[in-house]
Amino acid sequence: MANIIFFNAQIVDSTINSKGALLVQEDKILAVVQGDFSREEDANKFKSFFDTEDDIQLFDCQNKTLMPSFIDMHVHFRYPGQTQKEDLQSGLSAAVAGGFGTVVLMPNTNPVVSSSDTAHQIEDEAASYKMADVIQTVSITKDFSGTDTSHIDNLEGISIITEDGHDVNSSLVMLDAMSKCTVKGIIVDCHCEDESFTASAKEYRKRALQNKDTSELGLIQAEADLQEANRLLALAEDIATERNISLAKNAGCQIHVAHVSTANSIYAIKEAKAEADFIGGGFSITCEVTPHHFALNAETGENIKLIVNPPLRSEIDRQALLQAFTDGTVDVISTDHAPHTLEDKQNGAPGFSGLETSFAVANTELVETGVISINRLSELMSANPAKILGLDNKYSFDGARGKLEEGFLANLVLVDLTEEWTVDSSKFKTKGKICPFENMEVIGKVTATWFKGEKVF
Repeated sequence: MANIIFFNAQIVDSTINSKGALLVQEDKILAVVQGDFSREEDANKFKSFFDTEDDIQLFDCQNKTLMPSFIDMHVHFRYPGQTQKEDLQSGLSAAVAGGFGTVVLMPNTNPVVSSSDTAHQIEDEAASYKMADVIQTVSITKDFSGTDTSHIDNLEGISIITEDGHDVNSSLVMLDAMSKCTVKGIIVDCHCEDESFTASAKEYRKRALQNKDTSELGLIQAEADLQEANRLLALAEDIATERNISLAKNAGCQIHVAHVSTANSIYAIKEAKAEADFIGGGFSITCEVTPHHFALNAETGENIKLIVNPPLRSEIDRQALLQAFTDGTVDVISTDHAPHTLEDKQNGAPGFSGLETSFAVANTELVETGVISINRLSELMSANPAKILGLDNKYSFDGARGKLEEGFLANLVLVDLTEEWTVDSSKFKTKGKICPFENMEVIGKVTATWFKGEKVF
């Protein structure tokens, strides 16, 4: 393991924004020193901090910004069973290229991940690559049956479960799952979607897209069908969000709401957060928003690349998400990285790759526009997900993540906040080359990533 002195850096995490130096001994941060240490002779002064002055590397950050590596709470690596779309090696390569040191994987694989043994096997396989940490989630219902929660009783070492890709339709089953998770201290990650509204919306959308009548009346009808589809799809999220909040309150459960995309859902979450302080009993709620939902809207156009679930929403919804970043309602930025083959995408598969564009899009759309500060961005992408997942205790066996503090793991990312570049998915490390930000001009580029003190990108 390396001993490194990072100098000539802008040190940034959720609370620090200062010129400085950062010292790494083996796999952990030894010290963070604020001040102008731009020269090599300045860096050499810190060699006395180490147990030995032998084999200490000096790394000139060239006035770039050194941050804690990012943590993504919503990722699909398609492993096992769908490795034509992604596998552990390609997924981890994409993660470190995007500046991520920890990713949380969804269980909608083939077969579905519904046991601790399977989850830990995937985590162990991923660990062998020594690139980033993987946390594998388990399904809420066994094998996505929608009815059976018996497997939750046997879960060990699992911090979060989810039915991602769809919701648990039965409120009674969801309440049962939440009650069990309350006892076991497991977070329930909610994909909020009422299937009855979604099914109806699909019929309206199908009719609109298949409409061959190009007359004025025909186009008016097609537009009306699309509007009705969008209304029902928004209702599907809003109603399910309120339902899951109510169930979590009753169960005293900790829930995390995935890929929030509507104004009404954000408002419901904001109210629930305020209530949580008074309700007590274990109920708590956090939420995430994706870059595609805060950077794009439904008016971006009908494009096969933009098909995603939940869909892109109205500009009113997007503005509500931006406000929620400002007022603190949003806790986490997650990518919902969901790579597909071109054939699957052409057949309407929802989702796209996002790990390698997340930071740049967030910096461009949120920081450069003045919506949030770079410290708040670090909080959203590092400190908060670490706290939610219980990864912020530097005295834990596995080490802490999410901040630049003495004793935390040396999971680091170096970014150039001024570099302008054009998104080109052909250069992605992921197998999934479909990206909604193709050809977008962005500001801020990941230039290097370290995992436990070792450079992995």
